[in-house]
Amino acid sequence: MKLPVVAIVGRPNVGKSSLLNCLARERISIVESTPGVTRDRVSAIIAHRDVTMEVVDTGGIGIIDEADLSEHIERQIEFAVRGANLIILVTDVREGVMPLDREVAQRLRPRAEEIPLILAANKVDCSRFEDEVGDLYKLGLGEPLPVSAVEGYGRQALLDLVVEKLWPTGDVDVEPVLKLAVVGRQNVGKSTFVNSLAREERVIVSELPGTTRDAVDVRFEKDGREFVIIDTAGVQRRKSIKDSISFYSQTRTDAAIRRADVILFLLDASQPITRADKKLAEVITRGHRTCVIVANKWDLVKDHAATGQYGEYLRQLMPGLHYAPIVFTTARDSKNIQAAVDLAQHLFKVASTRVGTGELNRVVEAIRDYQRPRVQRSQVARIYYATQVAVCPPTFVFFVNEPKLFSSSYRRYVENSMREAFPFDEVPIRIFFRRRESIYHD
Repeated sequence: MKLPVVAIVGRPNVGKSSLLNCLARERISIVESTPGVTRDRVSAIIAHRDVTMEVVDTGGIGIIDEADLSEHIERQIEFAVRGANLIILVTDVREGVMPLDREVAQRLRPRAEEIPLILAANKVDCSRFEDEVGDLYKLGLGEPLPVSAVEGYGRQALLDLVVEKLWPTGDVDVEPVLKLAVVGRQNVGKSTFVNSLAREERVIVSELPGTTRDAVDVRFEKDGREFVIIDTAGVQRRKSIKDSISFYSQTRTDAAIRRADVILFLLDASQPITRADKKLAEVITRGHRTCVIVANKWDLVKDHAATGQYGEYLRQLMPGLHYAPIVFTTARDSKNIQAAVDLAQHLFKVASTRVGTGELNRVVEAIRDYQRPRVQRSQVARIYYATQVAVCPPTFVFFVNEPKLFSSSYRRYVENSMREAFPFDEVPIRIFFRRRESIYHD
């Protein structure tokens, strides 16, 4: 069943992003007092009573963007309004009806004749502001509903009114089969990649670094199943983060890496690997994240046959991601985009593999018998057995007599042997050595 879509619109700085966060009960959109922080359509799935809906935050109508992206922002707002089943027009009760509010109301009036529109009088943070709500009747869009996105006042009433005007969806499963996070430094083509996959202009594409600020969840269907791809802000060096907007953008990117099933790590194949690329590779490695390296803009590389050389180049500069396979794409032309997603699906399935205890310990015995650890200070290192304790990534605990007796080189030998024995050559695995007393005397 198609979920109803609710678009939150209004002029800049009336609290649209705060209202989305309030309705979702979590911080989805970046909230800042600076006008024009929201550029893309940022959405959240919200369930209330018998309705599950997608609520979409939009940029401020009429914003003069400092990066000359006003036209792009306006187009994203238009897409949201056109695709909505209900509109929440947000106003600021403290400022009253402003000329831009009248302009916004006039622009929405034709659409309001086709779908329901709710007028939300925001920033009613105390009772004295309720007397100011009546002024909003001047917009001619019906009775305004007093709310406070910051305090949560009116949240229940607003959601009740929204679901009254939408169709019931019942208890639907909205969990996607796969969550993909598209990450990379600025201007490697992340938003172009997302739009190519979604087959629509879902996020703003610009040559300007830092265009994407929020982590934007984009839902798309493949083979009748729903996926989520997360477009993220370009990773910057820490000393380049100079304001709170940049800080929250990087925080959203970090969160996207943690909640995704597979990371699509985009690189600009036409440019040398940078310090920011290496830093992001380290973050993915430390997090033991399943990852596909996407060498984008491959059309700009002179020697198109040099895929093997490029792969070796990456292994030398980002050794922590030695396990990650590489896909060569041209997002602008949608070339090989689908191959990257298909590979991500396969890796997620592999990373979800659980090995049987019997099979696992037969392999552990073979690993132990083929190469035994060196004797240290007359102490013999012994492996008793192993068990798998988690998936995504596959995680194993080796019970031994003394973990300190196992050198880093022997641990690498064990990890490499496990990769050869099981289908884990392209996904991260974690192996822990834990002490357990032997039931036999040495």
